[in-house]
Amino acid sequence: MSGFVTPGLEVAVVGATGLVGTEMLAILAERRFPVHSLRLFASPRSEGRVLTWGGADLTVEVLRPGCFDGVDLVLMEVESDISREWAPVAARAGAVVVDNSSAWRMDDTVPLVVSEVNPHALDDHAGIVANPNCTTMVLMPALKPLDAAFGLERLVVSSYQAVSGSGVAGIRALAEEEAKFGDDLDALRRSGSAGIGAAQDVYPRPIAHNAIPQCDAFVDDGTDETKEERKLVAESRKILELPDLRVAATCVRVPVVSGHSMTVNAEFREPVTAAAAAEVLAAAPGVVLAETRESYATAFEVAGRDGSFVSRLRDDESSPNTVDFFVVGDNLRKGAALNCVQLAEVLVERGKLTLH
Repeated sequence: MSGFVTPGLEVAVVGATGLVGTEMLAILAERRFPVHSLRLFASPRSEGRVLTWGGADLTVEVLRPGCFDGVDLVLMEVESDISREWAPVAARAGAVVVDNSSAWRMDDTVPLVVSEVNPHALDDHAGIVANPNCTTMVLMPALKPLDAAFGLERLVVSSYQAVSGSGVAGIRALAEEEAKFGDDLDALRRSGSAGIGAAQDVYPRPIAHNAIPQCDAFVDDGTDETKEERKLVAESRKILELPDLRVAATCVRVPVVSGHSMTVNAEFREPVTAAAAAEVLAAAPGVVLAETRESYATAFEVAGRDGSFVSRLRDDESSPNTVDFFVVGDNLRKGAALNCVQLAEVLVERGKLTLH
């Protein structure tokens, strides 16, 4: 059955051949988003490549003047500098842009939205809507209902982030090192004293059999935070509409292909227990709560699945009004591509995009 429908939207996917772009195309089909026509854009090295969607063969194009004429919706998955150049072009051409880069997230004129958390923010867009960072995204569906119920005051998060967060290059880096290091357990046991180094140039340390306490570059302002940690702090405040929220974040890269995991320590203004928090989370949209202490989800099990999976929910005996939990989600799906499509669905539902 064709994926093209009438009435529908003229849709463009920019970055269609990358990891997230490929997921966007799959999700558009899975959710039967009302696509009347579809155009695919990517970098010059992919120009002319043919992809099949909705039963039709589509040729990948490159961005050029006039390329967004007649387009209603642009799903954009490109580097920030490209987004800064081309997202306004698309908006001026009359399209609504849902952008997955960091270019617009902290712009006061651009809404930063998670579909289950703050869809009302879409009502104030001026042509560009920002999709949060994949780590922030996985966390927000769990935090928002807890904040509404108990009043979130302080947040301590440690993330354990998959190599797919670095794109295809990250996955290849892990595979290359796993192949090089092999199964020489004795050498791995003595890797530090033996001076075994990285066998790839994507990460500053070996990623296979390791955990690297640095995601992205360090912020050069004396805080010693990384850009990923800064994003998690700033984006959480904006999405939750809590500008004074106290947040401490540590982001770690781990040898996992897909799925970002986080340990969370959340302190609230009102009295809260793990049991009360569980009752709230069980009814939260986008959240999958483990039914028992043994039924926790891991990155391996949630890869390719939607939702924010919450487990290990318990009282923090060291601090009043505080709970601890573990949350994990597929960084390519809910962390990126799925929310972009869900935002487009909300725009249609709220009358901000009109089918024709």
